[in-house]
Amino acid sequence: MQAFTFSTSQCIICEMGAASRLAEICQQQGMQSVLLITDQGIKQLGLHENALDSFNKTNIAVHVFSDVQADPPESVVLKAIELAKAANVDAIIGFGGGSSMDVAKITALLAHPKCKQQLADIYGINNARGERLPLIQVPTTAGTGSEVTQVAIVTSGETTKMGAVTPLFLPDIAVLDAELTMGLPPHVTAATGIDAMVHSIEAYTSKVKRNPISDLMAKESLRLMAGNIQTAVHHGSDKKAREAMLLAAMLAGQAFANSPVAAVHALAYPLGGHFHIPHGLSNSLVLPHVMRFNLVNAADLYAELAAIIFPDENFIGTTLDISTLLIENIEKLISELGLPSRLKEMDISADFLPTLAEDAMLQVRLLDNNPREVSYQDALAIYQAAY
Repeated sequence: MQAFTFSTSQCIICEMGAASRLAEICQQQGMQSVLLITDQGIKQLGLHENALDSFNKTNIAVHVFSDVQADPPESVVLKAIELAKAANVDAIIGFGGGSSMDVAKITALLAHPKCKQQLADIYGINNARGERLPLIQVPTTAGTGSEVTQVAIVTSGETTKMGAVTPLFLPDIAVLDAELTMGLPPHVTAATGIDAMVHSIEAYTSKVKRNPISDLMAKESLRLMAGNIQTAVHHGSDKKAREAMLLAAMLAGQAFANSPVAAVHALAYPLGGHFHIPHGLSNSLVLPHVMRFNLVNAADLYAELAAIIFPDENFIGTTLDISTLLIENIEKLISELGLPSRLKEMDISADFLPTLAEDAMLQVRLLDNNPREVSYQDALAIYQAAY
């Protein structure tokens, strides 16, 4: 067996309604002043109100930063860090989707009193140094798995997505409360669910650091997600389906945090950077086409996942036959979930595809993990197939 290291959150709380006792969790950790990082959507929906109310009977000071944007620009991250320092908080809570949790990770690191690094210093793999403030992550979507990953993504400049990867980003506590996901609209539920499926598929086929524990988590995540995503999308009040999806997203996060994602994400990032397409939908748009490109090297692994994702399908034939049918079924699932399947549906001009391919080639950190090497011409051909 190839040697491997597996890292994850120190503590995971999976409990319906757990966010309403967030103050109790903070008290148990000895926290006295916390910064809750979220976005305007969460604030307007009031999803964080029960969590905030739980602090009313405590002496813990609570500050709220609610300016997180999708694909957060560096300016937003710097504002959160500034507020954390000004308020002299001793802990950070990420409350929301992947963007809020990513901002929380970086804030916990760079707002630490002993930190001497700047934001630009931590981009890349294991460039972060020192200590971070205690960190609690509370996801409100079942998709990113950011509550248990070592990665934070920031938009640098106008469109370029930069990643910082460090074990320091693994939280002290991840709180999975499916009640927070009950009101998600169908299109968000669908896109974030496909996002989690992408995480598991890429973790299972990653050329770098693939390991038995990630494999187990990826397969269980796919079983849970595929078995519940239709119900959660079309019957959003189904608590069992919502809980299963949230757990599946977390397991997928653990899988790809240790067996990293690859070309699907590399080609999805420019779609988010240039057109602000939500990350899960960006992944969904390119997933089948990257998988077809990877067949020459990954058909055996795709075939192993086929019956897990679609247990009612009669998969027969060679591994190439089975994996090809798997991709066709994934395309059918994406359609049944009501998600767009073509780049042209997103008002992207065909003339812009070369720019997308150029930007995708900048994601070396991700492309190095892909089971098949990706050239500029390959990336362009994948975008053309997705168009």
